[in-house]
Amino acid sequence: MNKPATGTAQGGERSGASGAIHASALVLGEAGVLIRGPSGSGKSSLTLALLALAGDRGLFAALIGDDRVLIRASGRQILATGAPNVRGLIERRGYGIVRAPTEPCAVVRLVVDLSPRSGRGPRLPDEDALSVSFGEIALPRLALGAASAPVERAYAVLEHLDRIGEKIMSGISHFA
Repeated sequence: MNKPATGTAQGGERSGASGAIHASALVLGEAGVLIRGPSGSGKSSLTLALLALAGDRGLFAALIGDDRVLIRASGRQILATGAPNVRGLIERRGYGIVRAPTEPCAVVRLVVDLSPRSGRGPRLPDEDALSVSFGEIALPRLALGAASAPVERAYAVLEHLDRIGEKIMSGISHFA
């Protein structure tokens, strides 16, 4: 039996398709984004930056969950839901817990793995590092290092979603 997906994955890792994981998740348009990484790697900061950037661009965005996310396979998709006891809440480091617009569930279209604070992301990732598997379901993966600011990471996530062809805003690029 495959183990549950936890922490940061290396490219091509095969993880279980259900369980609670230490992650943040949000929905951007129609695309669920699962953000994984060790404590202090910036999962919540990236989530908040993505929510703000999407709002500035007129894109639909909502929090699914922060810190603890439940994932499960449904057909050939991975669904993410937030832990019920913290629904709509996210930590803004150095400030405290804040409320954010929330949705109960999203279909995960991209997994973002964050390196520890001292870690660096790959300059040019190997082909096998561009996806991660949950059971038999493979998803696109983006690995980001700790050297960049949350807003830089947020732009990278939106650009990656555009590149992999997810429809966040029908017919319009995020950078138009």
